[in-house]
Amino acid sequence: MARNNTITLYDLQLESGCTISPYVWRTKYALKHKGFDIDIVPGGFTGILERTGGRSERVPVIVDDGEWVLDSWVIAEYLDEKYPDRPMLFEGPTQKNLMKFLDNWLWSTAVGPWFRCYILDYHDLSLPQDRDYVRWSREQWFLGGQRLEDVQAGREDRLPLVPPTLEPFRRILAETKWLGGDQPNFADYSALAVFLWTASVARTPPLTEDDPLRDWLDRGFDLFDGLGRHPGMNPLFGLKLREGDPEPFVRQTGPAGAGGQALNKGPQTTKMPPRVAEKAD
Repeated sequence: MARNNTITLYDLQLESGCTISPYVWRTKYALKHKGFDIDIVPGGFTGILERTGGRSERVPVIVDDGEWVLDSWVIAEYLDEKYPDRPMLFEGPTQKNLMKFLDNWLWSTAVGPWFRCYILDYHDLSLPQDRDYVRWSREQWFLGGQRLEDVQAGREDRLPLVPPTLEPFRRILAETKWLGGDQPNFADYSALAVFLWTASVARTPPLTEDDPLRDWLDRGFDLFDGLGRHPGMNPLFGLKLREGDPEPFVRQTGPAGAGGQALNKGPQTTKMPPRVAEKAD
Protein backbone atom coordinates (compact mmCIF):
# COMPACT_ATOMS: atom_id res chain seq x y z
CA MET A 1 0.00 0.00 0.00
CA ALA A 2 1.33 3.43 -0.97
CA ARG A 3 2.87 5.08 2.06
CA ASN A 4 1.24 8.45 2.85
CA ASN A 5 -0.73 8.03 -0.41
CA THR A 6 2.45 8.86 -2.35
CA ILE A 7 4.13 6.96 -5.19
CA THR A 8 7.60 7.82 -6.50
CA LEU A 9 7.93 8.44 -10.25
CA TYR A 10 11.18 8.72 -12.21
CA ASP A 11 10.72 11.50 -14.74
CA LEU A 12 12.31 12.40 -18.10
CA GLN A 13 12.75 16.15 -18.34
CA LEU A 14 13.95 18.92 -20.61
CA GLU A 15 16.01 21.90 -19.48
CA SER A 16 12.77 23.73 -18.65
CA GLY A 17 11.79 20.98 -16.21
CA CYS A 18 8.96 19.92 -18.52
CA THR A 19 8.37 16.20 -19.03
CA ILE A 20 9.24 15.11 -22.58
CA SER A 21 8.37 11.41 -22.56
CA PRO A 22 4.78 10.57 -23.59
CA TYR A 23 5.09 7.39 -21.55
CA VAL A 24 5.93 9.35 -18.42
CA TRP A 25 3.10 11.77 -19.16
CA ARG A 26 0.51 9.01 -19.30
CA THR A 27 1.90 7.49 -16.10
CA LYS A 28 1.56 10.85 -14.34
CA TYR A 29 -2.07 11.00 -15.39
CA ALA A 30 -2.64 7.37 -14.37
CA LEU A 31 -1.30 8.03 -10.88
CA LYS A 32 -3.48 11.11 -10.48
CA HIS A 33 -6.50 9.21 -11.83
CA LYS A 34 -5.95 6.74 -9.00
CA GLY A 35 -5.79 9.60 -6.51
CA PHE A 36 -2.11 9.40 -5.58
CA ASP A 37 0.34 12.15 -4.81
CA ILE A 38 3.51 11.90 -6.91
CA ASP A 39 7.06 12.18 -5.62
CA ILE A 40 9.02 13.15 -8.74
CA VAL A 41 12.63 12.08 -9.19
CA PRO A 42 13.92 14.55 -11.81
CA GLY A 43 16.41 13.80 -14.55
CA GLY A 44 17.06 13.72 -18.26
CA PHE A 45 18.08 11.19 -20.88
CA THR A 46 21.45 10.35 -19.33
CA GLY A 47 22.05 8.74 -15.95
CA ILE A 48 18.76 6.82 -15.77
CA LEU A 49 20.49 3.56 -14.83
CA GLU A 50 22.29 5.29 -11.97
CA ARG A 51 19.15 7.08 -10.76
CA THR A 52 17.21 3.82 -10.63
CA GLY A 53 19.96 1.92 -8.85
CA GLY A 54 20.70 -0.22 -11.91
CA ARG A 55 17.09 -1.36 -12.31
CA SER A 56 16.22 0.32 -15.62
CA GLU A 57 17.71 2.25 -18.53
CA ARG A 58 14.31 3.69 -19.45
CA VAL A 59 11.53 5.56 -17.72
CA PRO A 60 8.83 5.69 -16.47
CA VAL A 61 9.62 3.73 -13.35
CA ILE A 62 7.54 3.92 -10.18
CA VAL A 63 8.27 2.85 -6.63
CA ASP A 64 5.24 1.97 -4.52
CA ASP A 65 6.24 1.43 -0.89
CA GLY A 66 9.46 -0.30 -1.96
CA GLU A 67 7.98 -2.16 -4.95
CA TRP A 68 9.57 -1.18 -8.28
CA VAL A 69 7.40 -1.29 -11.41
CA LEU A 70 8.72 -0.59 -14.94
CA ASP A 71 6.99 0.38 -18.23
CA SER A 72 3.95 2.68 -18.51
CA TRP A 73 1.54 -0.03 -19.65
CA VAL A 74 2.65 -2.44 -16.92
CA ILE A 75 2.39 0.39 -14.39
CA ALA A 76 -1.21 1.11 -15.41
CA GLU A 77 -2.15 -2.58 -15.12
CA TYR A 78 -0.37 -2.78 -11.76
CA LEU A 79 -2.30 0.22 -10.41
CA ASP A 80 -5.64 -1.32 -11.39
CA GLU A 81 -4.73 -4.73 -9.98
CA LYS A 82 -3.37 -3.41 -6.68
CA TYR A 83 -5.92 -0.65 -6.16
CA PRO A 84 -9.25 -1.93 -7.59
CA ASP A 85 -11.15 0.15 -5.03
CA ARG A 86 -9.96 3.34 -6.77
CA PRO A 87 -11.17 4.59 -10.19
CA MET A 88 -10.20 2.05 -12.83
CA LEU A 89 -7.93 2.91 -15.75
CA PHE A 90 -9.12 -0.02 -17.88
CA GLU A 91 -12.49 -1.69 -18.30
CA GLY A 92 -11.61 -5.19 -19.43
CA PRO A 93 -9.32 -6.83 -22.03
CA THR A 94 -11.35 -5.71 -25.05
CA GLN A 95 -10.80 -2.08 -24.13
CA LYS A 96 -7.08 -2.74 -23.74
CA ASN A 97 -6.89 -4.07 -27.29
CA LEU A 98 -8.74 -1.05 -28.67
CA MET A 99 -6.43 1.26 -26.74
CA LYS A 100 -3.37 -0.45 -28.19
CA PHE A 101 -4.82 0.08 -31.66
CA LEU A 102 -5.37 3.78 -30.92
CA ASP A 103 -1.83 4.04 -29.56
CA ASN A 104 -0.32 2.51 -32.68
CA TRP A 105 -2.50 4.65 -34.96
CA LEU A 106 -1.56 7.91 -33.24
CA TRP A 107 2.12 7.05 -33.25
CA SER A 108 2.15 6.31 -36.96
CA THR A 109 -0.15 9.21 -37.87
CA ALA A 110 1.13 12.02 -35.64
CA VAL A 111 4.20 11.14 -33.59
CA GLY A 112 6.27 9.87 -36.53
CA PRO A 113 5.78 12.95 -38.73
CA TRP A 114 6.02 15.40 -35.82
CA PHE A 115 9.16 13.70 -34.54
CA ARG A 116 10.90 14.59 -37.80
CA CYS A 117 9.46 18.12 -37.76
CA TYR A 118 10.71 18.87 -34.24
CA ILE A 119 13.81 16.72 -33.88
CA LEU A 120 16.26 19.64 -33.70
CA ASP A 121 14.02 21.46 -31.20
CA TYR A 122 13.94 18.19 -29.24
CA HIS A 123 17.74 18.35 -29.06
CA ASP A 124 18.02 22.07 -28.32
CA LEU A 125 15.49 21.95 -25.46
CA SER A 126 17.14 18.96 -23.75
CA LEU A 127 19.30 19.36 -20.68
CA PRO A 128 22.77 20.59 -21.70
CA GLN A 129 24.41 17.39 -20.44
CA ASP A 130 21.99 15.30 -22.55
CA ARG A 131 22.46 16.99 -25.92
CA ASP A 132 25.40 14.94 -27.16
CA TYR A 133 23.53 11.75 -26.33
CA VAL A 134 20.28 13.00 -27.90
CA ARG A 135 22.05 13.95 -31.13
CA TRP A 136 24.04 10.75 -31.42
CA SER A 137 21.20 8.39 -30.46
CA ARG A 138 18.54 10.01 -32.65
CA GLU A 139 20.78 10.37 -35.68
CA GLN A 140 22.06 6.80 -35.46
CA TRP A 141 19.05 4.89 -34.13
CA PHE A 142 16.11 6.70 -35.69
CA LEU A 143 17.32 8.77 -38.64
CA GLY A 144 19.68 6.42 -40.45
CA GLY A 145 22.68 8.69 -39.91
CA GLN A 146 20.98 11.88 -41.13
CA ARG A 147 21.74 15.11 -39.29
CA LEU A 148 19.02 16.57 -37.06
CA GLU A 149 19.23 19.85 -38.94
CA ASP A 150 18.67 18.18 -42.30
CA VAL A 151 15.69 16.16 -41.09
CA GLN A 152 13.90 19.13 -39.51
CA ALA A 153 14.57 21.40 -42.51
CA GLY A 154 11.50 22.07 -44.64
CA ARG A 155 9.03 21.34 -41.88
CA GLU A 156 6.87 24.28 -42.99
CA ASP A 157 5.96 22.10 -45.99
CA ARG A 158 5.28 18.98 -43.91
CA LEU A 159 3.45 20.33 -40.85
CA PRO A 160 0.23 21.19 -42.76
CA LEU A 161 0.01 17.57 -43.96
CA VAL A 162 -0.48 16.13 -40.46
CA PRO A 163 -3.73 17.74 -39.17
CA PRO A 164 -5.94 16.26 -41.95
CA THR A 165 -4.80 12.76 -40.99
CA LEU A 166 -6.24 13.24 -37.48
CA GLU A 167 -9.81 13.45 -38.80
CA PRO A 168 -10.90 9.99 -37.53
CA PHE A 169 -9.84 11.08 -34.04
CA ARG A 170 -11.84 14.31 -34.29
CA ARG A 171 -14.92 12.37 -35.37
CA ILE A 172 -14.75 10.17 -32.29
CA LEU A 173 -14.39 13.16 -29.97
CA ALA A 174 -17.26 14.98 -31.69
CA GLU A 175 -19.55 12.24 -30.35
CA THR A 176 -18.24 11.82 -26.80
CA LYS A 177 -16.81 13.99 -24.05
CA TRP A 178 -13.91 11.64 -23.42
CA LEU A 179 -12.59 8.50 -25.06
CA GLY A 180 -13.53 6.85 -21.77
CA GLY A 181 -17.13 8.12 -22.04
CA ASP A 182 -18.40 10.48 -19.36
CA GLN A 183 -15.06 10.34 -17.56
CA PRO A 184 -11.48 10.06 -18.88
CA ASN A 185 -9.56 6.81 -18.61
CA PHE A 186 -6.20 5.46 -19.77
CA ALA A 187 -7.24 5.80 -23.43
CA ASP A 188 -7.55 9.56 -22.93
CA TYR A 189 -4.28 9.75 -21.02
CA SER A 190 -2.41 7.78 -23.68
CA ALA A 191 -3.74 10.01 -26.45
CA LEU A 192 -3.21 13.20 -24.45
CA ALA A 193 0.38 12.10 -23.87
CA VAL A 194 1.06 12.34 -27.61
CA PHE A 195 0.02 16.00 -27.60
CA LEU A 196 1.77 16.71 -24.30
CA TRP A 197 4.98 15.36 -25.81
CA THR A 198 4.44 17.51 -28.88
CA ALA A 199 3.82 20.63 -26.79
CA SER A 200 7.06 20.00 -24.91
CA VAL A 201 9.17 20.32 -28.09
CA ALA A 202 7.06 22.13 -30.72
CA ARG A 203 8.56 25.59 -31.09
CA THR A 204 6.31 25.96 -34.16
CA PRO A 205 2.63 25.09 -33.51
CA PRO A 206 1.38 21.88 -35.18
CA LEU A 207 -2.37 22.66 -35.19
CA THR A 208 -4.46 25.57 -36.47
CA GLU A 209 -6.15 27.92 -34.00
CA ASP A 210 -9.63 26.63 -34.85
CA ASP A 211 -8.87 22.90 -34.68
CA PRO A 212 -11.84 21.09 -33.05
CA LEU A 213 -9.37 19.06 -30.97
CA ARG A 214 -8.80 22.16 -28.85
CA ASP A 215 -11.78 21.48 -26.57
CA TRP A 216 -10.68 17.95 -25.63
CA LEU A 217 -7.03 18.99 -25.37
CA ASP A 218 -7.75 21.99 -23.15
CA ARG A 219 -9.92 19.90 -20.84
CA GLY A 220 -7.28 17.18 -20.75
CA PHE A 221 -4.41 19.54 -19.98
CA ASP A 222 -6.53 21.08 -17.19
CA LEU A 223 -7.22 17.76 -15.45
CA PHE A 224 -5.85 17.22 -11.94
CA ASP A 225 -5.27 20.91 -11.19
CA GLY A 226 -3.66 21.62 -14.54
CA LEU A 227 -1.28 18.67 -14.67
CA GLY A 228 -0.53 19.38 -18.34
CA ARG A 229 -0.01 23.12 -17.89
CA HIS A 230 3.73 23.20 -17.23
CA PRO A 231 5.24 26.65 -17.98
CA GLY A 232 7.82 25.01 -20.23
CA MET A 233 5.17 23.82 -22.70
CA ASN A 234 4.82 25.40 -26.14
CA PRO A 235 1.51 26.38 -27.79
CA LEU A 236 -0.11 23.61 -29.82
CA PHE A 237 -2.35 26.00 -31.74
CA GLY A 238 -1.33 28.67 -34.22
CA LEU A 239 -0.18 26.81 -37.33
CA LYS A 240 -0.35 29.22 -40.27
CA LEU A 241 -1.52 27.69 -43.53
CA ARG A 242 -0.35 28.87 -46.93
CA GLU A 243 -2.06 28.84 -50.27
CA GLY A 244 -2.16 25.28 -51.54
CA ASP A 245 -1.99 23.66 -48.10
CA PRO A 246 -4.72 21.06 -47.47
CA GLU A 247 -7.74 21.84 -45.31
CA PRO A 248 -6.70 20.92 -41.75
CA PHE A 249 -10.02 19.29 -40.82
CA VAL A 250 -13.51 18.58 -42.10
CA ARG A 251 -16.09 21.05 -40.86
CA GLN A 252 -18.85 18.85 -39.47
CA THR A 253 -22.47 19.87 -40.04
CA GLY A 254 -23.99 17.13 -37.92
CA PRO A 255 -23.28 13.84 -36.14
CA ALA A 256 -21.36 11.28 -38.15
CA GLY A 257 -22.17 7.62 -38.56
CA ALA A 258 -19.93 4.70 -39.47
CA GLY A 259 -17.08 5.69 -41.73
CA GLY A 260 -17.84 9.37 -41.22
CA GLN A 261 -21.06 9.23 -43.26
CA ALA A 262 -24.17 11.07 -42.12
CA LEU A 263 -26.32 9.13 -39.64
CA ASN A 264 -29.15 7.27 -41.33
CA LYS A 265 -32.38 8.78 -40.00
CA GLY A 266 -34.47 7.82 -43.00
CA PRO A 267 -34.58 8.50 -46.76
CA GLN A 268 -34.40 12.27 -46.35
CA THR A 269 -30.96 12.00 -44.72
CA THR A 270 -29.42 9.54 -47.18
CA LYS A 271 -30.39 10.92 -50.56
CA MET A 272 -27.89 10.38 -53.31
CA PRO A 273 -27.08 13.31 -55.59
CA PRO A 274 -29.16 13.42 -58.78
CA ARG A 275 -27.84 11.55 -61.74
CA VAL A 276 -26.39 13.81 -64.40
CA ALA A 277 -27.73 13.06 -67.85
CA GLU A 278 -25.10 11.86 -70.28
CA LYS A 279 -24.49 14.05 -73.28
CA ALA A 280 -25.56 12.60 -76.61
CA ASP A 281 -22.85 12.10 -79.20
